[in-house]
Amino acid sequence: MLNEYSEILTVEDVMEILNIGKNAAYDLFRSGEIKCFRLKNRWKVPKQAVIDYINNQSKLSTR
Repeated sequence: MLNEYSEILTVEDVMEILNIGKNAAYDLFRSGEIKCFRLKNRWKVPKQAVIDYINNQSKLSTR
């Protein structure tokens, strides 16, 4: 899953993967729904955090 992406994603990568806009991505980061960190004022997102988010959303939608 997501093999073409590196292990640390950018905001733009997350936007592309989830097909969302920049504001929605930042909302997910700030809320903690996607675990990430800031490095020199740039958001860095572990690929596994996005995979976990997708899996959690999938579980919620099947309930």
